[in-house]
Amino acid sequence: MGDWPGYLLLILQGTWVTVQLTVMGCAVALVVAFVAGLGRIAPWPPVRWLATAFIEFFRGTSIFVQLFWIYFVLPMLGVSLTPMQAGVTALGLNVGAYGAEVVRGAILAVPRDQHEATVALNLSRWQRLRHVILPQALPLMLPTFGNNAIELLKATAVVSLISLSDMTFQAQIVRSQTGNTLVPFVTILILYFLMALALSTLIRRIERRVTRGLDGVR
Repeated sequence: MGDWPGYLLLILQGTWVTVQLTVMGCAVALVVAFVAGLGRIAPWPPVRWLATAFIEFFRGTSIFVQLFWIYFVLPMLGVSLTPMQAGVTALGLNVGAYGAEVVRGAILAVPRDQHEATVALNLSRWQRLRHVILPQALPLMLPTFGNNAIELLKATAVVSLISLSDMTFQAQIVRSQTGNTLVPFVTILILYFLMALALSTLIRRIERRVTRGLDGVR
């Protein structure tokens, strides 16, 4: 039992790696979601086709396979990534593809008369999105974005397959060294839950801030 503090410290070190993966993966996923989501409703057919192909590919294939391709196959094409970079890229692209449909759906859910009003005011396409459409669509996106962020957090466990020392990888190390499965995996179960709870709380606060005064405006 004397070695358990050291083993728990090992898991906490893996927790920091998981936090980094989650934060950076969410940042990449957010950018990908808006770029691909806006591409899906772009007025130019080639852009729509490209965005649709990207979304369907990353939603229709396993994140395990995507991670292996990014980490093991891309170096054969001259693109070498560290395990952290490969993990962030795979998570960001995969979750971003799901987020793109959220962006598209939220923008299309904005009442048509709002779109017509922006045209009547002779606003440019970028001005319409920035000042009228996106401020109304964002509150519709946030709850699903929160779910996507939690899914990304849980998906970080796949990086243990490329020997990145996240929580799951470290728990496996502890299990192999101690022969005890219960303690390390109960520990990371609790840690995953606490981080998911923190993400959920953060998204709810952002949602309240974004929607503050919205009913009064309407």
